Amino acid sequence: MKRYVKAAALALGLVGLLCVQASAQATDMSMDNILQRGELRVGVQTQGAPVSFVNKKGERTGLAIDIAKMMAKDLGVKLVLQDYDWKGLIPALLAGKFDLIAADMTPTPERTAALLFSKPFFYQQTVAFTTKDKPFKSWEELNQPGLNIGAVQGGTYVTAVKDFLPRATVKEFASGPTVAQALSAGRIDGALSDLGNVRGYTNDYDNLKLLDGVITREPLAFATRKENVHLKFWMDNYVELISANRKLDHLLEYWWNTTAWQVDHK
Repeated sequence: MKRYVKAAALALGLVGLLCVQASAQATDMSMDNILQRGELRVGVQTQGAPVSFVNKKGERTGLAIDIAKMMAKDLGVKLVLQDYDWKGLIPALLAGKFDLIAADMTPTPERTAALLFSKPFFYQQTVAFTTKDKPFKSWEELNQPGLNIGAVQGGTYVTAVKDFLPRATVKEFASGPTVAQALSAGRIDGALSDLGNVRGYTNDYDNLKLLDGVITREPLAFATRKENVHLKFWMDNYVELISANRKLDHLLEYWWNTTAWQVDHK
């Protein structure tokens, strides 16, 4: 009798699981909506070269933009980009303004509690930079009382300052370029960002320098609303596909591992 009861309970559990999956599939119209409207709507913040920025021709471009363009092309739909400040991206996504966020966003525990993230498309290195007139050589030397360290508001760089430079004071800014500008002008003593961005900042401002050492290594991924399960799995599959056919490698080599993009776009 106990064996029959266990079997019945197992069967009921499987039926319940199938019903939940069927219900989720029935209510998730994310991919159907994209294909029916013929548009992939993507939220970006075009203030952070080389991930996403406006080039000298006034065109949106960058690593995340190129991946989004590839996505739309392979789906056979039009790409519609919507610009927001960094802190406005997640609220706009949750409000249904677009389908996904294409940015250098880390899937932190707080963010993944509210959003679905794709598999990481690569891992960025968090580094520190300062002005050439400062005596600092490594990022650890910024961990001093009285030093003001800049980072983008609402980003993981703020967390990194608090975790790894607790004796310094964090100063938050709206975007990466405003951090670099404040540092170059002497309003802060140092700053944290990713290696790709810092390479660009040191090219834009001749008085900035990269400090030795990597502070953290963080995954970067695209994000969508938690009900868009089909879109999340589609993004996962897409990352696997462009990794396997090496299209992603070519993009990373151009946008991230070298400064070749600066010749074409700056």
